[in-house]
Amino acid sequence: MKKHNFSAGPCILPQEVMLKAAAAVQELDGIGLSLIEISHRSKEFVAIIEKARSLALELLGLENKGYQALFLQGGASTQFLNVAYNLLENKAGYINTGTWSLKAIKEARLFGEVIEVASSQEQNFNHIPKNIVVPSDLDYLHLTSNNTIYGTQFKSFPDVAVPLVCDMSSDIFSRQLDFSKFDLIYAGAQKNMGPAGTVLVVVKEDILGKVSRKIPSMCNYQVHIEKDSMFNTPAVFPVYVSMLTMQWLKDLGGIAAIEELNEKKANLIYSEIDLNPVFSGIAKKEDRSNMNATFNITDDTLVETFDKMCLEAGISGIKGHRSVGGYRASMYNALPLESVGVLVDIMSEVERKA
Repeated sequence: MKKHNFSAGPCILPQEVMLKAAAAVQELDGIGLSLIEISHRSKEFVAIIEKARSLALELLGLENKGYQALFLQGGASTQFLNVAYNLLENKAGYINTGTWSLKAIKEARLFGEVIEVASSQEQNFNHIPKNIVVPSDLDYLHLTSNNTIYGTQFKSFPDVAVPLVCDMSSDIFSRQLDFSKFDLIYAGAQKNMGPAGTVLVVVKEDILGKVSRKIPSMCNYQVHIEKDSMFNTPAVFPVYVSMLTMQWLKDLGGIAAIEELNEKKANLIYSEIDLNPVFSGIAKKEDRSNMNATFNITDDTLVETFDKMCLEAGISGIKGHRSVGGYRASMYNALPLESVGVLVDIMSEVERKA
């Protein structure tokens, strides 16, 4: 039985993408070779990575607007380092909304002065800071759009006069935004795009080349742009699956279509959390994530019952992060509405058993 996969990442991918990817591991498009044994310089793979880069810009509405899309290795965690390597000359600002923000801040401090422009740490990151005042003398402002661990998400973004950098690892391609507000976006593939092993970086070229330090080639965005994201051997399989997933999304109707589905999933589970006295939400209502719903059980005697029912129904991956506890239902693009319905039915049944 195919389980209902609520894992926070690596996570669910579209079934049709999985089938195409599995077939390509056996043989890619009838060429007599597996995807994972062809040269990354072959015309077949060059066409794949070029299509992936093109689809990323197309879906984000950033074609012909001075942006480059790169598929790199090292995940989003390496971009914590690379962002500062490439952009931090004097002082950078970070909005601290959780674990991933803290990790990014730690890396950036290796390169220069870093200030926390705003933080929600005092309430264990259960909300997004409001009324943010951004200094005008920053090299850039960095934020994390969605916080998987705490279940919070920026619903609007500060208007700034400095370059805006965003870690969108857990909600890229999930909702319509004016992506041209951002000068650099990065996202690990393993949420809404593909398997772990590659990271998408979308960067506006005119913000680069302004730091005085020498940047190692592997960390230098300009080097990767000049080499068409092929400076070193790319992660062939994750790039291919990311291409397939972005094509799947385009065929569905793009970000507008998936946002509508994501809203339905979020509304369904949050309505149950709010109306069912057995459960309580963790994140503040106005900042709740459409990707990661975090919640607790108000009656500890029902935990075993709920866990057993979820197991029997084939629900996987809803335990909360160890730093928060409780439960976390991750509802990325490929998760069907039906899976959320199964979880909500169980939550309702637990209330009847209370």
